Amino acid sequence: MKLLAGQPGWTTKADVIVIGSGVAGLTTALNIRASGLSVLLVTKSRVDEGSTKWAQGGIAAALGPGDTPDQHKKDTLIAGAGLCDEAAVDVLVSEGPEAVRKLIAQGAVFDKSETGEIALTREGGHLRNRILHAGGDATGAEVSRALLAAVQNDSGIEVIEHALALDALLSESGAACGVTLHVIGAGSRDGVGRALARAVVIATGGLGQVYSQTTNPAVSTGDGVALALRAGAAVADVEFIQFHPTVLWRDSSVGGQQPLISEAVRGEGALLLNHRGERFMIGKHPLLELAPRDIVAKEIFNQIKESGNPHVWLDATAIADFPERFPTIFLSCKANGIDPTTQLIPVSPASHYASGGVLVDLNGHSTVPGLYACGETACTGAHGANRLASNSLLEGLVFGARIAANIVETIGDWEVPAEDYSMDFLLSPNIELPLQLAMSQGAGVMRSETSLNETASVLTQLGERTSTEPSLESWEASNLYLLATAIVRSALERKETRGSHWRTDYPESSDSWRIRIIQELDRNGNWRTRSEEVK
Repeated sequence: MKLLAGQPGWTTKADVIVIGSGVAGLTTALNIRASGLSVLLVTKSRVDEGSTKWAQGGIAAALGPGDTPDQHKKDTLIAGAGLCDEAAVDVLVSEGPEAVRKLIAQGAVFDKSETGEIALTREGGHLRNRILHAGGDATGAEVSRALLAAVQNDSGIEVIEHALALDALLSESGAACGVTLHVIGAGSRDGVGRALARAVVIATGGLGQVYSQTTNPAVSTGDGVALALRAGAAVADVEFIQFHPTVLWRDSSVGGQQPLISEAVRGEGALLLNHRGERFMIGKHPLLELAPRDIVAKEIFNQIKESGNPHVWLDATAIADFPERFPTIFLSCKANGIDPTTQLIPVSPASHYASGGVLVDLNGHSTVPGLYACGETACTGAHGANRLASNSLLEGLVFGARIAANIVETIGDWEVPAEDYSMDFLLSPNIELPLQLAMSQGAGVMRSETSLNETASVLTQLGERTSTEPSLESWEASNLYLLATAIVRSALERKETRGSHWRTDYPESSDSWRIRIIQELDRNGNWRTRSEEVK
């Protein structure tokens, strides 16, 4: 199965293609270059766009006095609600501190305390202060800046901006040996072309645009996961979509990317209130406002449903240095007519992070030879049913380095792309809005067999709106359709409530569901579902 597109009009090549310019892609590219291999870095927009720059909270790592990787592991396992791959968590927390130290050596500057040490704060689900932050609430932007500076100083990394990766090129043996790209712009690489490589790494970030309201930027249409699916790679845990509990509520009709109110604000003492002015997290979890995100999001959803009001309130008025500690959030609130130093902030949940994705091993290798995935695109198993706050940037750093090491050690010879007889696939761009609304309504924070079947019915109807006119909008809509279908299929399959998957008709967790739901597509677009026990 592949996207309908024009014939490639140009060809380029590099030892390794890295798709995506967030923390995962940049870290992978820099570590590969350290071995002398050439890298082609492909990014859908500008190289400094994407989800990494929007990350407010920080990076979690056991660097503080008395903290240990084992304590970080325990918090991660608890948040993951019994579905974490323990070996992946061990890798994440044990290799995390060194990965952060290397990032600092590459030029990333984190906020310091009055004593000159790196300032550490807490976020939901963490029992210790272990979150490094930069610029108060601009950690992602600083991480991106430092890594991009290193990339731009390396002549062995060629960057192609404004390029959508369409499909993987596969050899006769079934190994990934490149990708087809569509480059938007003038010059010899305008339009569809082929990029050949000895290994391909997908690091395209999230799929938040599957939903009508999200914290993700407009480019987060899950292109990498969809590309991997069409190439025959397995995906796992896609039903676990984390909804960030505190996103600035503006109006129910305002779709797309919404301003995030980092849970670091709650870490500094902000309180959640309902419309009666009551703290509703009391009695719901020992960590109160700093409970894991799935628990806070569910309680906010319950408050919204019970009251009929579209949001709850976040009271941050007791944070004396709010404008200095959270400058980005302060300006965002002010731009929307709210002064968080004197006024309550209206907040509600929005889709934030996909804990699942392309199924990979501890070296980031997918089930397709030569095809790797890293960061939010991947499912390492480290997040389980619910990612622990600030483990996402850490995952990109740790597994990006592991992927690079594995590629350097195992990279094979050049292979020639085989003739592709897969079914062409393209849907109309006008399916995007009804798809997003259906997903938010029936496959969002709260789900049931009825709501999911209604969503599946809408998707079936939307799948009949085919197109014969390739465009960026139709490719993105087609990718969103595949991802929405995968999410709904898995959500229907998992008949329990666990982590960020909440079934109102199956409100309890069950040990019999401590399994990973895995899905694959064949070349004709037929779905296959299997499961495996969580390690």
